[in-house]
Amino acid sequence: MAQHEIETQWMGKMQFNSLVNGHIIIMDAPEKVGGEDSGPIPKPFILTALSGCTGMDIVAILRKSQKEVKELNIKVTGELSKQQPIEYVAMHVVYDFTGDESCKEAAMAAVTVSQEKYCGVSHMLRKALPVTWEVNYNGAQIFNNSILKKSSF
Repeated sequence: MAQHEIETQWMGKMQFNSLVNGHIIIMDAPEKVGGEDSGPIPKPFILTALSGCTGMDIVAILRKSQKEVKELNIKVTGELSKQQPIEYVAMHVVYDFTGDESCKEAAMAAVTVSQEKYCGVSHMLRKALPVTWEVNYNGAQIFNNSILKKSSF
């Protein structure tokens, strides 16, 4: 079975450095809780993993179908619980595409395939919480399943 492995080292105060595939990721806490704010807190990395996973899927799918968009920006919002342990209770992904109108359907199809078939991060997270998404193309919303799922986003 394949696996991923990282190493994390405490660097003092509230800073931890993780070695991920040869890259150092710095995590820290704000000064008000004893850190030096030299890096992000750990929890948002889950949102980052989701955006990167689905984004890479979409780019690969569009390349394979020989469709190109000019821009793809992804915003992921994680709704936090109100009680301890503070955890994400829902996530919402917004895909903002800019490109030729002839690529709009391919962009929507790529998002759908990523979310429903390829993105392992999204698939894993959906076992624990709702993950909804919307797609905007050239500033116009073309899909939003959070309305259907009555999410708080």
